[in-house]
Amino acid sequence: MMPRGHAIRGPSEPLSVFPRGARSGAMFVDRAVIYVKGGNGGRGCISFHREKFRPRGGPDGGDGGRGGNVVLIADEGMHSLLDFQYRRHFRAEDGGHGQGNNRHGKDGEDLVIRVPAGTIVRDQATGVVLADLTVHGQKAVVARGGRGGRGNARFATSTRQAPMFAEPGEKGEERWIELELRLLADVGLIGMPNAGKSTLLSKVSSARPKIADYPFTTIHPNLGVVTREDGRRLVMADIPGLIEGAHRGAGMGHDFLRHIQRTRILVHILDLSAPRDPLGDFSAINRELELYDPSLTSRPMVVALNKIDLPEARARVEEVASVLHAQGFRCFPISALTGEGVSSLLDALFALLAPPAQAS
Repeated sequence: MMPRGHAIRGPSEPLSVFPRGARSGAMFVDRAVIYVKGGNGGRGCISFHREKFRPRGGPDGGDGGRGGNVVLIADEGMHSLLDFQYRRHFRAEDGGHGQGNNRHGKDGEDLVIRVPAGTIVRDQATGVVLADLTVHGQKAVVARGGRGGRGNARFATSTRQAPMFAEPGEKGEERWIELELRLLADVGLIGMPNAGKSTLLSKVSSARPKIADYPFTTIHPNLGVVTREDGRRLVMADIPGLIEGAHRGAGMGHDFLRHIQRTRILVHILDLSAPRDPLGDFSAINRELELYDPSLTSRPMVVALNKIDLPEARARVEEVASVLHAQGFRCFPISALTGEGVSSLLDALFALLAPPAQAS
């Protein structure tokens, strides 16, 4: 039985780590630190041709093979860095050593590590960004293999016909790297705890987040795919933990605010049944977004006035909507629980995501 985290490969595939999407749904992890090392190059060979009737066959030591590279590849089927909680050290295959009769060593196979699309890769020692893997299949070499050493046949000249030396292989690159996942989603759901973000996500997609009537039910982002009858799709993310002071680390906002940076549209969900002032909640969350990243204020945003299945919430719709309309926001009264008004909200989101029509 193959041990957990063991590298696997097919008969003609590069060395790979973890099957596609393995354990990605078990738990959400969006940061990891791992050690990567390219394979060492094989050493060159010192050899001289020995054959009957050829007493002076000359040097025939082959070159060593190149060490394998460590390569990260973005995989849209993964949504967590959980795999790297189980294994932290990754080393590519060494190159083979050169042999006599001018036989070169085999190149080491690359070690391919799958990471979720949206992963930023940094050198831990310097903080330099090595790669930002946002597209499925995008690759980045994070540790190059060493060059193979040359055999003594490479050093033969007219004046040095029997070189007694060869080169050792070069060491492969090694470093500790930081992986940071920022979810890629078309729509990000934001709002105070218990505003109904998870309920809406479960209503419009196959996602099944935990839902309860106490604050911070959701402790990690959830992703869902919304599909229309005409085949159009969008990816929706429930971003938890936003409260006043989130940009300073209050609640869980400091951990998850960065995921909002990858979304194209924001849906701000207001709970009209709460005793709090919904307009005050709206201003507080928007202020946190601006303090965290001022560019978020220019992101398209629509407002979902939630829980209109309750009489006290429905009674507040007109008042709240008029104020937000005056500020330039489109409002959609909905009940995430019953589905009322959700279709109109989705129509607006798909319209915002549609590419602009080209003039004929």
